[in-house]
Amino acid sequence: MNYAQAHWLGRAAHTRRENSEALAAITRAMLLDLPGRPEESLLHRSLQGWAFVVPGPQEREVPAQARLVLDWVAKASRPLIDLHDPAVARGVLDALRRKRDGTAAARETWRRKRKVLVSALYYAVEQGELGSHPLDNIRGGVSRQVTTVDPRVVVNPQQARNLITAVSYVGTYHRARGRRLVGFFAGMYYAGLRPEEAAGVVVTDCVLPTSGWGRLVVNRALPQVGKKWTDNGRRHDERGLKNRPAGETRVVPLPPHLVALWRESINTFGVADDGRLFFTERGDIIGSTSYYRVWSEARTLALPPLLVASPLATKPYDLRHSALSTWLCSGADPAEVAQRAGNSVDVLLTRYAKCLYDRQSITNQRIEHLLRAYDPPSPDDETATASPEQ
Repeated sequence: MNYAQAHWLGRAAHTRRENSEALAAITRAMLLDLPGRPEESLLHRSLQGWAFVVPGPQEREVPAQARLVLDWVAKASRPLIDLHDPAVARGVLDALRRKRDGTAAARETWRRKRKVLVSALYYAVEQGELGSHPLDNIRGGVSRQVTTVDPRVVVNPQQARNLITAVSYVGTYHRARGRRLVGFFAGMYYAGLRPEEAAGVVVTDCVLPTSGWGRLVVNRALPQVGKKWTDNGRRHDERGLKNRPAGETRVVPLPPHLVALWRESINTFGVADDGRLFFTERGDIIGSTSYYRVWSEARTLALPPLLVASPLATKPYDLRHSALSTWLCSGADPAEVAQRAGNSVDVLLTRYAKCLYDRQSITNQRIEHLLRAYDPPSPDDETATASPEQ
């Protein structure tokens, strides 16, 4: 709990939530087998939702059930010094490899939780709770891997246009549940924006001419993480650009088709009080649950049943994957693509250099055409090209 409080101030809300989740998993792995152990889901909710949040349970009114759980945890928790026993330390590390249902956790999830454990134990050493780091002599760390994009999720330009058009047919016309999000999804495909970046676009950061290319200065993101993890008590956190210093911006050119869609959205719905282009009927920030539902319905409208059942564009974020793949396939300079996308060139080429859907058939046609050029002529061809004298 002391570690959670010491690593709260100045952290992104998403990081706070991930740290709390990791600390809850570590604590559960450190529990002794005492009578009265709470049910696992209740144990997890009480730890993540109350023990590892600022202000802590001492400064807040904790529900009676959660208070009882935390009291039991206080009695059942092993002392930190037990981690100097290699068997105990390995037991905790092995527990972090599994999800709460006992199945194997993703490699990145295990890496992130182990990182929090290592950091928390260093903090314990600093605070004099431990004489040395218990994991220094434990081998078996996990290296960070770059996750590549499944090429099956990437759509071609025609499919992307069909999907974005289908969004406008979701919901009733007057409620405009889908129509309000056409420009939101279009920004992810035509400008390569992340969902939290598209949610934060304001009209004053845009240049939207009546014809030709426009421009957007991306300078913030509005990720949805929950009221408990933000400083302002709202569902969305306001952050700078991902993996960039505070205050840094990036300029993204906007193709004419996207400019037209954004101008149409402004003419139809206006802008929110703070200038945001995309917002709910009440003027709120677009929530992930809402746009996921709209996207799911749009897929069934735009794609044939065979592709609806496939991984193709199952998540809205796949539009960004498709955008970057499209730019690379067009022959654009990877350095320029990386700058527009807000990635490093290395990450871009290892993660996003994927073929467009059905792009292989075009390449196959070119290869086949080249191979046929070297085929020996057939007898019919020789007869047709023979001169009359022959």
